[in-house]
Amino acid sequence: MRLNTEQIEALDNRYRALFINALSGFKGANLIATCDDRKNTNLAIFTSVFHIGSMPPLLGMISRPHSVTRDTLENIVQTGHYTINHVNASIVQQSHQSSARYDKDISEFHATGLKEQWLDDFPVPFVQQSRIQLGMKLREQHQLEINNTVMIIGEIIYINIKDDVVHQDGYVDIERAGSIATSSLDSYHRTDMLTQLSYAKPDKLAEQLTHRKK
Repeated sequence: MRLNTEQIEALDNRYRALFINALSGFKGANLIATCDDRKNTNLAIFTSVFHIGSMPPLLGMISRPHSVTRDTLENIVQTGHYTINHVNASIVQQSHQSSARYDKDISEFHATGLKEQWLDDFPVPFVQQSRIQLGMKLREQHQLEINNTVMIIGEIIYINIKDDVVHQDGYVDIERAGSIATSSLDSYHRTDMLTQLSYAKPDKLAEQLTHRKK
């Protein structure tokens, strides 16, 4: 299949959404939990979370255009906090269901059966069934002129993760934690690590790591 701009634009809307969304490759699946200033909770699955930097520890994500009500974005702006929770195989169906357009007065936690977990006075709930949980503080938001989506930049200020998935050198074994990947808009995948390689240098070929310690 070969398509040019005119042919891409001529595709059926639903077909184009599934098709184009798959082209960037596998993506992480995360549940974004928020609440308003009255502690009314909201939960939505996002596949657009990405690493920005480690010091300070920053993650970005993309929210759809604000032309209609976006409870997740509005809650983040209102409270300045949100949580990122890795999806695992045991909660795939509930996580996918959180993408349904529920009314604002219906919490996706309650609608899907996922459980709120409030930890150490953090102002927003985590997803209890998630094995990697990140507490975030809003740092910046930018509306992208090209399609009116909003890039949200947050700082990781709280981490809840099992000790047995963190290695001595800081590597986090997200596969051992059960985190899954997505493709397109509706497909979910387990992962299978091929290899781990040493830091690449111009004068030496990277070598396979065999002695990483937990």
